[in-house]
Amino acid sequence: MSFLPLVSHVSPDGIVAWRADGPVTLRRFLAEARRLAGLFPAGGHLLNLCGDRYRFSVGLAAAILTGKVSLLPSTHTPGVVRQIREFAPDVFCLTDSDAVAVDLPRLPYPAMNPADETGAFEIPQIEARQRVAVVFTSGSTGTPLPHDKTWGGLVGSVQAEAACLGLLRNAPCTIVGTVPPQHMYGFESTVLMGWGNGHAFSHARPFYPADICQALASVPVPRVLVSSPAHLRALLDAGLALPQVSLVVSATAPLSDRLAQNIEALCSAPLMEIYGSTETGLIATRRPTQTAEWQLLPGIKLTTKDDRVYAGGGHIETPTALSDVIEPVAGGKFLLHGRIADLVNIAGKRHSLASLNHLLNTIPGVVDGAFYMPDDNGHDRIARLAACVVAPGLDAPLVLKALREHIDPVFLPRPLLFVDALPRNSTGKLPRAALQALLRQHNKRKSG
Repeated sequence: MSFLPLVSHVSPDGIVAWRADGPVTLRRFLAEARRLAGLFPAGGHLLNLCGDRYRFSVGLAAAILTGKVSLLPSTHTPGVVRQIREFAPDVFCLTDSDAVAVDLPRLPYPAMNPADETGAFEIPQIEARQRVAVVFTSGSTGTPLPHDKTWGGLVGSVQAEAACLGLLRNAPCTIVGTVPPQHMYGFESTVLMGWGNGHAFSHARPFYPADICQALASVPVPRVLVSSPAHLRALLDAGLALPQVSLVVSATAPLSDRLAQNIEALCSAPLMEIYGSTETGLIATRRPTQTAEWQLLPGIKLTTKDDRVYAGGGHIETPTALSDVIEPVAGGKFLLHGRIADLVNIAGKRHSLASLNHLLNTIPGVVDGAFYMPDDNGHDRIARLAACVVAPGLDAPLVLKALREHIDPVFLPRPLLFVDALPRNSTGKLPRAALQALLRQHNKRKSG
C-alpha cells in the first residue's frame, strides 16, 4: 500500500495560498481543512461550488481527509445537478455564496478563526489508490460521463506538469488562475499544482483584464498566469500595463500563433500550452511560438488501434482513446489536427472546424470567431457552414475574401454573422448550443 502527502510543503510556515488578507501558511490551511471536515454531513459525495479558489481547496482537502469524493461537473445547470443527484444520491453542496441556488443539501462555508490553528503539526498521508474526485465531461453529445481520479494519478500528473513547465520545487512561485478550480484544467494546474510542488496560489478567480492585473499585482514574484485563449485575448486587447509575469500557461481551446506571439511580447515571458482532457488529465506541452509539435509527458506513450489513438502510461492508469486527430512523430512528440468530431464533409471534401477557426482568427481585424456546422435538416441540399465573428471595422466581403485565399469555396460560411462578442463560458470554451442559439436568433430576425 502506497501513501503520498496531501501537500509537498514541509514547513508549517510555508505559504500555501494568498488571500485578500495576506498569505496562508500550511499550518493554517490544514487547521481549516480539519475544522471544515468536522462539519461535513454523512454523505460520501461533495459538490464543491466555492468560487474562492482557496475555500475550494480547503473543501477539497477536507473531503480527502474524510474519504469523501469531490464531484466536478463542467456546469451547474439544474439539469446537470439532477444528473449529479442521480449519480450520487448522498451528495451535498459546499458553497461560499448565498447566490448559489442548487437543489441539494447545502453546507455554507464557515467563518474561520486563526485561533483554531492548534495541535501538533502533521502533514496527512493519503493512500495513492484513494478515489478523491469524479470529473465529468461536458456532455456536449449527451449525458456528462464520469471519470474517477485517484490521489496517486493526480499527484503524478501535476508533478510531471511542473517538470515540463520548469516549475521546480526548490524555486517556489505564485500561481494566478483565470479558470475555475472545478474545471479539470484549473483543478490540476492551479490548486493541485500548488499542493504537489511546493507553490502557492492566489485565492482569486479574475475574469476581466483589470481584475487579472490586480490579482497579479497582489501576489509576490515569481508569478505564473494560468489562463485560456479567450482571457488572454481580452487581456491583450485591453492595453493595460501588466505586472511582471515569469510564465504564461494556456489551455481549453486552440491558441493562434499570432496571439501566442503577442502575449509573449506583452509579458516578456514564455507562453506554454498544455494538452489534455477530462479523461486523461494533462498529457503534453509545447511552446507554440517555437514549435507546432507537442511533447508527451514522461512515461506517457501513444498507441494506435482501429484508427484511434490511445494514450497510456505515466499517470494515466488505463489506456484512453483520444478525441482528436493526432499524428505521432519521433521522440515522444505529435502533431494535433483538431477534434475527430470537428471533421466536416461537404460535397466530398473534408476539413476540420478547428483548422477553419484558426484561419478565421488569423485574419487581421478579427478579434474572435468560430465556425458552426448546422444539424442535418434531412433535405438533399449540400450542407453549408455558418460562422460568427467579432470584427469591428470589417464586413462580410472582406472576411470572405481573406478566407477564400486559404480554403475551398464549399467551406465558406453562409451565413457569416457579425456579433459584439461570442458567448464563451468561464473557461473560454464556446459551447455548440450557444452558437446554435446565435444562428437561430439570426434566422428568426431574417425570416421575420
